[in-house]
Amino acid sequence: MGIIRSSFSFMVGTVCGIYVAQNYKVPNIKKLANDVLLMAKRTEETYRKPKRRGDED
Repeated sequence: MGIIRSSFSFMVGTVCGIYVAQNYKVPNIKKLANDVLLMAKRTEETYRKPKRRGDED
């Protein structure tokens, strides 16, 4: 009885998550994160200060 009681919220959350994923349009988080990183990289390259000749990394 202890294992059922301790994992009840996990099981309910899993069942609810499966229901929502099947019946509603849920965004793909991995694709969304990659798009945000791509936009951030593009913005950084656009607004980056030009390097001077004496600067070295």
